[in-house]
Amino acid sequence: MYNFFITNQNLNGEMVKIDGADFNHIKNVLRMKVGDKFLVSLDGKSSLCKIASFENDFLLAEIIEKDCYDKALPIEIYLFQGLPKSDKLELIIQKAVELGVKEIIPVQMERSIAKIESSKVKSKTERFRAIAESAAKQSKMPFIPTVKEPISFNGAIDFAKTLDILLIPYENKDGIESTICALQKIQKGAKVGIFIGPEGGFSQKEIELADKNGYLISLGKRILRTETASITAMSMLMLYAEMKLDK
Repeated sequence: MYNFFITNQNLNGEMVKIDGADFNHIKNVLRMKVGDKFLVSLDGKSSLCKIASFENDFLLAEIIEKDCYDKALPIEIYLFQGLPKSDKLELIIQKAVELGVKEIIPVQMERSIAKIESSKVKSKTERFRAIAESAAKQSKMPFIPTVKEPISFNGAIDFAKTLDILLIPYENKDGIESTICALQKIQKGAKVGIFIGPEGGFSQKEIELADKNGYLISLGKRILRTETASITAMSMLMLYAEMKLDK
């Protein structure tokens, strides 16, 4: 079932107005008809709607079941992603959203090969946000995860200090026991940050600073690509949250 995001301006009692790009997508791409159903999400909650009528440039749908589809995790995950090369960040954003991330913060790290020119930051961020919205629709998330503009490593650490727990997967951390201990500290409703290094990994200075503010953990014995590490870490947190905390 398809999911669309709305604002309070789209609501009039039990009726929902869909216009713009979403209206075009529903009518001309999905070719939905009167009586077809879809989900709308507002303020982190999703409701089931049924199309009532098509007008010239919008449609009206009736809400038939409120707050019926909750896919949000019982924790909030903040992904601090070291800037990777090429279009890897687009893949990471897409998969992180599908796995339930709350916010994605690209981080310029010492070993980041990729650099986003200041003149292109706004347009790049807008593209990243569009990818996040598309992935949220596809995965039926009740909200669109935030994608921040890139920040420095020190800025990321300062931001992470406002969260409840910070996890730092590090290839030189031996044993999975550290990971298990760190996960057990996570409580329902917690704000959890996770740092992922770029292709070259963390510098020694960065790992020492991170170690003072969070928990170094292991993702296993193998050295993972940055996009693989992000997806693995997100999957681990999603599974832990749903199996241990979603009750």
